[in-house]
Amino acid sequence: MAVAETQVQVTNTLGIHLRPAGMISKAAISFRSKIAIIRGEEVANARSIVALTMMGAEVGTRLTIRAEGPDAESAVEVIGQLFAGKFGEE
Repeated sequence: MAVAETQVQVTNTLGIHLRPAGMISKAAISFRSKIAIIRGEEVANARSIVALTMMGAEVGTRLTIRAEGPDAESAVEVIGQLFAGKFGEE
């Protein structure tokens, strides 16, 4: 099984609030791979808006996007692009 991961930093001013969490979740649901967003020891299912917002990832927070499955590379790339684009907020 393919595994892919990348490091990202939260750069949008408001951090991972409801709208960015929804964008991550929507993207994650479109892939077959299991996708997690990791902050230190905390692991959130990328499909769960609640889990993502509960992480409390503010601007400057470093996270790991990890995917396991047949489309892991694509999943990590697409979700990484959401972070790079500041979720369209700025």
